[in-house]
Parts: sequence; structure tokens; C-alpha cells
Amino acid sequence: QVQLVESGGGSVQAGGSLRLSCVSYGFSASTYCMAWFRQVPGKEREGVAAINSANYRPYTDSVKGRFTISQDNVKNIYLQMNSLNADDTAMYYCAAKRGTYCSLRSIDDFEYWGQGTQVTVSS
Repeated sequence: QVQLVESGGGSVQAGGSLRLSCVSYGFSASTYCMAWFRQVPGKEREGVAAINSANYRPYTDSVKGRFTISQDNVKNIYLQMNSLNADDTAMYYCAAKRGTYCSLRSIDDFEYWGQGTQVTVSS
């Protein structure tokens, strides 16, 4: 019955910014990892950024220095995306798992997924 609901996607010019939100419902694990993934049709789903209950925050190399993941006190997460470029165009998904282990390469470990929010960057 866990639900993850993303919002904040849209169309933006290259160089612009967006802030994605993921609101969780019914996710009460005391140790956890939550993450943002993205996917372009025809390509593998890519881990973008994650944050766990110990405040470990890995990022994929292509977004370091541009994106910032954060969380509030009720297991909601956010992704501030700055200096967007065309390569950031993708469907962005929020994901969550129990346990503190966070790996952006371990997609199958994430138990819960949102429906996605589309980000389109025009150049």
C-alpha cells in the first residue's frame, strides 16, 4: 500500500531549473533509501541521486554539481535540478526501499516506485 507520487516535471529551456518532488504515503521504515531514477526510451534506467536515513547522498557523475537531493521529516524527497541540458530529458521516477543501503546501480533492490514525471529540456 506504499505510494510514491512525483510532481514538478515539465518543459524548460536549456540552462534552466526545475524542482521535482516525491511525496510518500504509507512508507514507515526507520532505515531506508529513497532515490531518483530516470529513463529515456530505448535506454536503461539510470540512477540519478539517492538519499538514505543516514544522510548518505550518492549522485551519478553527470549531475554532480548541478542536482541536489534533499528530504524532509516525513519521508518526502526532492530533486533540485539546475543548469539543465538536453541530456537531462527523461522520465524521472521516485523509488524507495527498506534498509540503509543505497546503490544507484541496484535498481532491482528498490521495492516501491512512482508513476514518473516527465522532464523535457529544449535546446
